[in-house]
Amino acid sequence: MPVQYRADHIGSLLRPADLLAARAGGSESGRLRSMEDHYILRALAKQKELGFQIYTDGELRRRNFMSELTDAVDGFDLEDSIARDWDASQKKPQVASVTGIVNRKLKRMHSLTERELPFLRLHSPGDIKVLVPSPTQFPAIAFKRGVTDKVYKDHSALLWDVVEIIKQDMAQLAAEGVKYIQMDAPRYSYYLDPKWRAWIKQEMNQDPEEALDEAIAADNACFDAARRPGVTVAIHLCRGNNRSHWYAEGGYDAIAEKLFGSLRVDRFLLEYDDERAGTFEPLRLVPKDKVVVLGLITTKKAQLEKSDEVLRRIHQAAKYFPLENMAISPQCGFASTAEGNLLSEDEQWAKLKLVVNTARRAWH
Repeated sequence: MPVQYRADHIGSLLRPADLLAARAGGSESGRLRSMEDHYILRALAKQKELGFQIYTDGELRRRNFMSELTDAVDGFDLEDSIARDWDASQKKPQVASVTGIVNRKLKRMHSLTERELPFLRLHSPGDIKVLVPSPTQFPAIAFKRGVTDKVYKDHSALLWDVVEIIKQDMAQLAAEGVKYIQMDAPRYSYYLDPKWRAWIKQEMNQDPEEALDEAIAADNACFDAARRPGVTVAIHLCRGNNRSHWYAEGGYDAIAEKLFGSLRVDRFLLEYDDERAGTFEPLRLVPKDKVVVLGLITTKKAQLEKSDEVLRRIHQAAKYFPLENMAISPQCGFASTAEGNLLSEDEQWAKLKLVVNTARRAWH
């Protein structure tokens, strides 16, 4: 089958220092918007220069990869959070707080991409990719006992209200002609890491397998809402990407059959930048009418991979899934949060250039 976008990228880009400073300093909204516009135009031009055929705004208007939902939906207390051990990449556990606790019934005030899509549609040199968070992201981080359970009786009740909101947005994006809708779903890594499966039992009071089934059903409801001819729907899976850190590890083996066989998507964007992701063997379980995007270039480290080695890994993966149905990307975005990962903009662009050049070598 003809595969579009052999060279793909997850979407988020490093924020320039003066844009970060302006946002942190509470710059007047008009000036901040003008700065965002300027840097988004620069990012679009750079993507075109490098040879990409799919374009994002780098999430430069967002605080993090899911903040467009908390900005568009009433019901979050952004001053509250849950402290928890997050950073598994450090030998000494660090406590991280994810801000935004649901303390009242959720109400969609406007579309998630209201601030992003009009400008992108006007200025993108080609097909647009829009990024939305999985609804499964929010019960895990925004449900606080003694607060949220006064409104939603359990995590599941909250999940399905978030589903209804994201369904509306994905249907709207498809209707408005967005060619590529990507759902970012890092929570699936909970089901392949034993310590997080235990957390699901203890903190969410759910059986991990039942929770996985519900997560797939929730995301499928959103994908189905966006399904129409000419629209690519995709899911991106990773194991954490905050400031070059990670929180989960383990191959896809434990969930591959259920995940790959049940999610109603066109593309799987899979993290494969180091040994924490396991082997390529689970790719044998991906249906042959899907596209697998191999996340072989890391956004966590500045060191640039060698094209020959990346090409070797592509052919290694092709032992388990057809080469003609694959593409390549970084393993995650460069800035899942506005602060970004620990590399420079020049190093970021070098990695994205490597993605394009390696794609040309692999599928010339």
